[in-house]
Amino acid sequence: MVHLWVRSEARAHEERVGLTSQGAAKLIGAGFRVTVEESAQRILPVADYAGAGCEIAPEFSWVDAPDDAIIFGLKELPEDGTPLRHRHIMFGHAYKGQPAGQILLGRFKAGGGTLLDLEYLTDADGRRVAAFGYWAGYAGAAVSLMCWVSQQQGGIAGAVRAYPSANHMLAELQQSLVNLGTQRPTALIIGALGRVGTGAADLCQAMGVATRKWDMEETAHGGPFPEVLAHDIFLNCILARPGTPVFVPASAKVAARDLSVIGDIACDPDSDFSPIKVYDRTTTWEAPALRVHERPVLDVTAIDNLPSMLPAESSEDFAEQLLPHLLTLNAPDQGVWGRAKACFDRAVG
Repeated sequence: MVHLWVRSEARAHEERVGLTSQGAAKLIGAGFRVTVEESAQRILPVADYAGAGCEIAPEFSWVDAPDDAIIFGLKELPEDGTPLRHRHIMFGHAYKGQPAGQILLGRFKAGGGTLLDLEYLTDADGRRVAAFGYWAGYAGAAVSLMCWVSQQQGGIAGAVRAYPSANHMLAELQQSLVNLGTQRPTALIIGALGRVGTGAADLCQAMGVATRKWDMEETAHGGPFPEVLAHDIFLNCILARPGTPVFVPASAKVAARDLSVIGDIACDPDSDFSPIKVYDRTTTWEAPALRVHERPVLDVTAIDNLPSMLPAESSEDFAEQLLPHLLTLNAPDQGVWGRAKACFDRAVG
């Protein structure tokens, strides 16, 4: 029997979950054992999971889970340095040279556990089988627009928050634009045909932002890309990887430009392959904008759990994509899980 243990998220502002109660019921019906931890911040109530037949465990009790339990979460584990003995399904952010990722891999190696990284859960053609990308793009474009609005008011963007629904966020953002009158920015999206870019483009369209959409064809020449500097907002929706061109060089800070907001939605600033060279750290919900230059002003927003601003929609969407693959965990050395395990083995080897 496969034992899937859905842990509570330790990170602040992380209300998402990768399994709904309806999905849990399907797993239990297929012979799985499902344990769900209580959570002070999860968007979906634990009572729904209990009603679906799940076992309920105290918050953060996964550390004492049976050895054969597969621990399923989304964002990072507490950084306490303890060895990790379980199999973990999560976003590890550990395979691109990230310093924190190297520490995480060391913990797995010390404990004999395994990371099954959700970012590397792919089909036979290398395409990810489940992603939060659409809602990351949607929320990331919204935060970028909030940064631009704050600039027009002579300030810098204040704290962001989670919304009960996308419609609540749209209404608030639309009102802030109305307060500016007829002024609207222009935007350039790179990676516009992917999940992330589609979400970003949909948000821009909903807000009446004139948007230029680029994808592989427009970036194949490898740069430079002066068009980025000719738009008020640049939205990067391409994951950093070997061969990714530089879209915003360090010299952009002092260059002649219209660009005043960079939304690095892919958000991988400490990767060796980051295409945005004007900043070196993520931003936060409390301080979403990092001002990297004063005159002319240039802000970068790079929040690495954007979909949690819309936790209900993003959780339901992601869980629906992932469920068919969770149902194959009884064959962990095959298919998507076998490929994810191979990525881990290469990283620690």
